[in-house]
Amino acid sequence: MNQPLANEFGLQALFSDEAHCLAQIFSNGGALHDNAVAQKYGGHQFGHWNPDLGDGRGLLLAEVTNKKGELQDLHLKGAGQTPYSRFGDGRAVLRSTLREYLASEALHHLGIPSSRALCLFTSTHPVQREELESAAMMIRSAPSHIRFGHIEYFFHTQQKDKLQQLFDFVFKTYFPSLCDSKQRYAELLLQIVTDTAKLIACWQAYGFCHGVMNTDNMSIHGITFDYGPYGFLDNFQPDFVCNHSDSAGRYAFDQQPGVALWNLNALAYAFSDHLEEAQIAEILSQYEPTLLQEYSRLMASRFGFLAMGQHQNALLNEYMQQMETEQRDFNLSFRILNSVTGSGANQPFLNHFIDQQWAANWLSRYLEQVNRQDEVEQDRHARMNKVNPIYVLRNYLAQRAIEQAEQGDFSFSEKLLEALRTPFDEKLEYQEFSKAPPASAQCVALSCSS
Repeated sequence: MNQPLANEFGLQALFSDEAHCLAQIFSNGGALHDNAVAQKYGGHQFGHWNPDLGDGRGLLLAEVTNKKGELQDLHLKGAGQTPYSRFGDGRAVLRSTLREYLASEALHHLGIPSSRALCLFTSTHPVQREELESAAMMIRSAPSHIRFGHIEYFFHTQQKDKLQQLFDFVFKTYFPSLCDSKQRYAELLLQIVTDTAKLIACWQAYGFCHGVMNTDNMSIHGITFDYGPYGFLDNFQPDFVCNHSDSAGRYAFDQQPGVALWNLNALAYAFSDHLEEAQIAEILSQYEPTLLQEYSRLMASRFGFLAMGQHQNALLNEYMQQMETEQRDFNLSFRILNSVTGSGANQPFLNHFIDQQWAANWLSRYLEQVNRQDEVEQDRHARMNKVNPIYVLRNYLAQRAIEQAEQGDFSFSEKLLEALRTPFDEKLEYQEFSKAPPASAQCVALSCSS
């Protein structure tokens, strides 16, 4: 149970007697379930249009307002068959459900926009995937569950009345400030474009690989959505593919910025009844500068720079190249920068690299630049400690959590969650989560099957 999130919604009373309250409110016997909605949408999957998609194992239970006055969906995942299950059983397995729970919390606390998990239900119900597994369900929250694929579906099937109803609902419910604007469609598309660009910048800056960037997995709110075979980079491998079904590498880490723009083009086409082609092109042209500006800001923070200029960019690019050449751990290579000092006690940094002569030369030039910033060294360290995590969700840690959870033991999952909720604060009790994975567990590709 995600008690902090429940508190944000004022739902903490639901968890006071979990066996009774949750079962009554969120299960088949509850009033909310009677009004649950399975949504219909389509999507471009690996670049190919598929109209036969929808909530095949999900139900929209309710909308709630958090303490900030923000509207949030509550969505039950893994509840069984819906009209859109096709040949599926509508179930989710514990393996994938726990992975989504862990990842959504990890990204949220890194400051990366994401759906979030409210609670997870285990079950003894057997589910056949690549092998027999245990079922599970999860209630997750998001500003809404409206995907690019919702808008695409009504456009491509020529259901223009329903597309208009959807647009009207989106404006009224999620973008009320645009309702009375004569340029509301342009402004809506621009908002989605810029929010998506900022999200992708976060992914790239923190080494997160989504794995299945189909348009039905893209949110109109610019949040990380529908976790499948994701993975944080271990060693810096720009062309890392975390989905072993992606044989062509369409959704490789370094392809994510381009794929997001491709997806935005697919979405923008569904606005063509309201916007001229030139308007759409102009709006889409804002994606790249927005992404680059946000990425530059994030990377400047991670390197401790107050501004990015020619010298800072050169140092950044050279550092990333050396990380790739030597296959250094992505996030630990930033964290180790936090403590370098002008006093000369920098052996841990030098030992991080194989080519220590290169490291000494680069470090000398780096310190020259940060020392010009007219900033107390301790202040720079403090700034960097707030943006360079010591704990990220590595796949080998998630797998260990899964294996223990499948035996009914969630203690490791709980401890891992505690660390991921304070990713920048180094604590002795979480030391096991701060290390690079063993060689056998690095850069592992996972299955979509869930």
